[in-house]
Amino acid sequence: MVQTIKTRSQAPLDSRDLEICQRVFDKIRSEYQVEKDTYEAERTASIIIELYRQGVRDPDHLQSMVEAARGLFEASERPPTAQGI
Repeated sequence: MVQTIKTRSQAPLDSRDLEICQRVFDKIRSEYQVEKDTYEAERTASIIIELYRQGVRDPDHLQSMVEAARGLFEASERPPTAQGI
């Protein structure tokens, strides 16, 4: 099932929300060897929070969307380019 993005919530994130976001952030950092104090880590965290505020609450879906937004998926998973066709 495709999860639709709802309107952005202005409510503060609670400890459960932050734990989910932190878990996704840590998993992405680990899988893609993203150093903690880098622009990539900061941008990834910003995307996670923004998507979460927009209603993406499932950790796996959140991670998939962040990976796609940041271009972090493996080359073998990328769709063929016009050059490769």
